[in-house]
Amino acid sequence: MKLTLGPLMFHWPAEQWQQFYADIADNAPVDRVVIGELVCSKRLPFYEALIPEMIERLQAAGKEVVLASLALPTLVRERKILAGLGEVGLPVEVNDLTMLTHLNEGQPFTLGPLVNTYNRGTLEWLAARGATSVCLPPELPLSSVTVLAETAAAWGIDCEIWGYGRLPLAMSGRCYHARLARRSKDGCLFVCEEDPDGLSVDALDGKKFMAVNGVQTLSDSWANLVGDVAALKAAGVTALRLSPHTGDMSKVAQIFRDAADGTLLPDQAISELQQINPERRFSNGFLFGEVGAGWSHSGA
Repeated sequence: MKLTLGPLMFHWPAEQWQQFYADIADNAPVDRVVIGELVCSKRLPFYEALIPEMIERLQAAGKEVVLASLALPTLVRERKILAGLGEVGLPVEVNDLTMLTHLNEGQPFTLGPLVNTYNRGTLEWLAARGATSVCLPPELPLSSVTVLAETAAAWGIDCEIWGYGRLPLAMSGRCYHARLARRSKDGCLFVCEEDPDGLSVDALDGKKFMAVNGVQTLSDSWANLVGDVAALKAAGVTALRLSPHTGDMSKVAQIFRDAADGTLLPDQAISELQQINPERRFSNGFLFGEVGAGWSHSGA
């Protein structure tokens, strides 16, 4: 089973960004790294100049590099960014179908989890268009994952599922961080940088509800499917996606690698991940239950 490191969803200082990807290149046992901006194009200038160097370092470490595309392009400037991605010569992760207009017919690309790949017909059309891998939307139950994994196998492409990290739920034209700081979206002063894993939001009754990240809504709980690798393999899943967060992501990747290789038992893997982030609440409910925030394992 392959491991993919998804794009960084949060706004980190350039130095932290650089150190993170250097560590991933040198220490993380992942097969594929998606790099670039997914959430807000205003963040890109802070680290854009560092991307070519980090691509070379990741490739030198034997990792496949894929360029992330924006999830909600709305401006002319953002459409130009997408057009430029299609000319770099690396695979692009499509996170909004408008990206396809900037790719030549048959030009290979991967599909991110924000594309609504919910049925066989959609996946078959996208595979025929050039998709080489699909990360399924994280809210799909295992029964649907199984059907789509069969379709992916028939087309010879990877079927990936979100394995770790806060789940992406929605994108908006409004910036929640700016609004909370009583600033305009254009005058946000990048307040989202103050919450490197997203800002937790409680319901009126004080219960944990969700998290916000600029224009993005995320789950409060962190998805964690390390204890479910056997079920995912049986369903035909060929890759797991790990979403970058603070903490030791190289160690997170090693735990998933050992679990996928069968050298680490599920309960032990869950316990080790809990030790890395003891304050986090895990979930796997979308895959196995009716409530997405549900957790079917004991402990943790």
